[in-house]
Amino acid sequence: MKVGERGQVTIPKRLRERYGLQKNAELEMVPEEGYIRLQKRTGGRHPVDEVYGIIKLRYANTVDEYIEEIRGR
Repeated sequence: MKVGERGQVTIPKRLRERYGLQKNAELEMVPEEGYIRLQKRTGGRHPVDEVYGIIKLRYANTVDEYIEEIRGR
């Protein structure tokens, strides 16, 4: 592998396939003692965090009120 004129590096296809690196995958360069480690970026948000709060419930504001409502009280 060579570093290109603009600092770009091509990851061989067999390695991209082996590690699931799709087009536009984000990688981190982590400096180590004497080398640079490449790893998939994991700093993204958890899928649950992505959708948390988008569903508007018709229920009461508290758990206790919700329980009372579903019990018919």
